[in-house]
Amino acid sequence: MKRILPLLFCLLSAPGVKAQLSIADVAAGKYMPQSLAALTPMADGESYSQLIDNKRIVRTSFRTGKGIATLFDVATARSKTNLSTIDGYIISPDESRILIQTNTKYVYRRTFTADWYIYEVANNRLEPLSDGGPQMAPTFSPDGNVVAFAREGNLYVVKLLYGNAETQVTRDGAQGKISNGIPDWVNEEEFSTSRSFCFSADSELLVWVRYDESGVQVYDMPMYSSERLPYPYSYKYPVAGAANATVSVHSYDLKNRNTRQLDIPLAADDYIPRIATTSDADKVCVVTLNRHQDRMDIYMANPRSTVARQVLREEIPHYVNESAYTDLQFYPGHFAILSERTGHQHLYWYTLQGNLEQTVTQGDFEVTSFHGYDTATGRFFYTSTQESPLRRAVYATDRKGRTTKLSQQAGTNAATFSKNYRYYVNTYSTINQPPVTTVCDASGRTLHTLITNDALRQQADKLFGQKELLTLTTADGLQLNAWMLRPRDFNPSRRYPVIMYQYSGPGSQEVTDSWSCGFQPGGALESVFAQEGYISVVVDGRGTGFRGAEWEKCTYLRLGQLEAHDQAAAAQALAQLPYIDGSRIGIWGWSFGGFNALMAMAEAPGGQAVFKAGCAVAPVTSWRFYDSAYTERFMRTPQENPDGYDDCPIARASRIQGALLLIHGTAADNVHFRNFTEMSEALVQADKPFDCQIYRNRNHSIYGGNTRKHLLSRILRHFKQNL
Repeated sequence: MKRILPLLFCLLSAPGVKAQLSIADVAAGKYMPQSLAALTPMADGESYSQLIDNKRIVRTSFRTGKGIATLFDVATARSKTNLSTIDGYIISPDESRILIQTNTKYVYRRTFTADWYIYEVANNRLEPLSDGGPQMAPTFSPDGNVVAFAREGNLYVVKLLYGNAETQVTRDGAQGKISNGIPDWVNEEEFSTSRSFCFSADSELLVWVRYDESGVQVYDMPMYSSERLPYPYSYKYPVAGAANATVSVHSYDLKNRNTRQLDIPLAADDYIPRIATTSDADKVCVVTLNRHQDRMDIYMANPRSTVARQVLREEIPHYVNESAYTDLQFYPGHFAILSERTGHQHLYWYTLQGNLEQTVTQGDFEVTSFHGYDTATGRFFYTSTQESPLRRAVYATDRKGRTTKLSQQAGTNAATFSKNYRYYVNTYSTINQPPVTTVCDASGRTLHTLITNDALRQQADKLFGQKELLTLTTADGLQLNAWMLRPRDFNPSRRYPVIMYQYSGPGSQEVTDSWSCGFQPGGALESVFAQEGYISVVVDGRGTGFRGAEWEKCTYLRLGQLEAHDQAAAAQALAQLPYIDGSRIGIWGWSFGGFNALMAMAEAPGGQAVFKAGCAVAPVTSWRFYDSAYTERFMRTPQENPDGYDDCPIARASRIQGALLLIHGTAADNVHFRNFTEMSEALVQADKPFDCQIYRNRNHSIYGGNTRKHLLSRILRHFKQNL
């Protein structure tokens, strides 16, 4: 499950009026830190492009920060279509063409349809990519002369050197049955991908994953309308232990139009989380996972001969983390991979034949992201927790193992490098410092500052509560990372009620030395709570990330048990502080955090209830209701692990203590509304009183119109009434 990224906000206060934060400010998004719009590094290594005001694509110098040229402008592009705005763009490898995205309509979290146009930079001409209807995931061939895209389950290619001639590659695609090149719901959601096709390095073959959903169960959600009777929304959703889509890999020769099935060794229930172009035209990378997700194989498949050779097998205790395939990158004759094989996530350098050439990083820390390899200097660029699990710094390591720290300030750094690795854009923050965005050179020297967020910092200094990082020691000796936000008028001689917010999901992290801490960045929502007299505390217990595999994976096969114990133990540790009222502690969370809030409210160490009140937003209430790929990664199947599945909020209903508020949206395609109805029934049969809030036709994020304001107000009111 994925945490919900909440809205950011800023405050405009009237002169002469004492500044106050409000739920309305939070929901309206008024404390928005300035941030750099998504940038695309250009091939020259000296510049990047950005979409400005959804109207222009502008090229900017890394070195100076000044604009160089306008690559595209809706106002001046020659076209028969009158575009007023665009939604996105993709630049061809030689940068002579740009795919322009318009009329975007999302299908699920990552996949969407759009009307795409081909823009010829040299002659300022814009024309449709296809006249056959909206397209999905268009992709340039390596030579830039062909574009492949998907539509309604089938793949197409457009040959740009032949008058944009369009050819249909597959014909068996059908909604809910066969999807070529576009992942189904569970593969998209849990493997973080929206496209499963690529070209060979010589641009002569298209290779894709075919998903056969015929055996996957249908899930129906009622949608409500004031103008008609409720009607169903139906899609394929495999719950834990149920049948998944079956996958296979195919290739299409653009010249002779032959289609082949590649000989990838697959069990009937294996996954293919990634397919990728390599530097060798006879090698397309195909990554497979077994259903338990504790074994990952990397194959180099020949799209002509169909022969596939295994070059690497990763067998990791419990499960392989997503970063092993999401951060997989290819270079001439090589690939780089992140692996937890030592118990910590590190970077490794392999040949395409599967020979390990270099263990790039090692030690008791985690490489959190890989930025790339500079073939000219032989340096690897990455971000890691070498300073602290709570911090992120940018490093470079060369082929001889010599490491240089590039980022200069302690806190959290996030980098985007130029194509030649001479520059990088760095965004830095701490728990009390809003993001500052700079451009640095390859030695880490700051060249210029793009964004300071000084105004936000001044407002936060006046309005936000006091934040501090701390370590809580529980009665059983665990050291738990935490942060605390206290009221601005904090008086250590008083005793305050506490609201604990947590997510707690596998590999997650809520406690960091960064501005993103809390439900709202900067602790904005927690600062609203502080105005009402509450201390807010966020605790990362066992199962969370960046403290090594042993810490993260100790919850395997028993999700919620240790996580709930640790939140309750943290509350007990907080109760020992002289300024905290241990009889007035509440807990809440969203998604996995909602699940764990319910689990924690059933904890009663020594027979005593820990939490006086709690709120669960869009929670899973039984893992038997959640999807196969996510749940089985941590729990295996219900058939294999019935005891683990049976300890869930529904089973704990009779043990839940404290005032409970349940919140859910009826149109959640992720954590279904079924979780709410079954939990409420269990509470009723256990004779447990509870409050609830239901949002009509709202998905897992529960937003739209006045919805988010109403939801956050409801949570605050619940805690005010019960703490």
